Amino acid sequence: MKFYRSERVESLIQRELGIIITREIEFDGALVTIMSVEADRKLEHAEIRVSVVPAEKAPAAMKMLERDAGKLQHLLMKKINIKPMPRISFAFDHGTENASRVEKAFLDEDMGK
Repeated sequence: MKFYRSERVESLIQRELGIIITREIEFDGALVTIMSVEADRKLEHAEIRVSVVPAEKAPAAMKMLERDAGKLQHLLMKKINIKPMPRISFAFDHGTENASRVEKAFLDEDMGK
């Protein structure tokens, strides 16, 4: 069962962290998007699921996010005044990559390849 407060916190983190990441990190030709935020019940931890386009740049982008997680956490705490502030971590969301592969397979099939 999801609690209303955790849903509000997840939404707030997604919005504000998206802005912070856009301003603070240059991903060298990659587009990094926060797909979802999943906070635990006690709001001690929040997993930030990100999509990276093109997918080939995902390892480098994820490494940058993990390297800068402390800085991003600090900036997020300055922007959002909630207690407790969940400790953030990042995970790659394969959803868009998988959808792209399925779409390509359908297109190839329609073209007779």
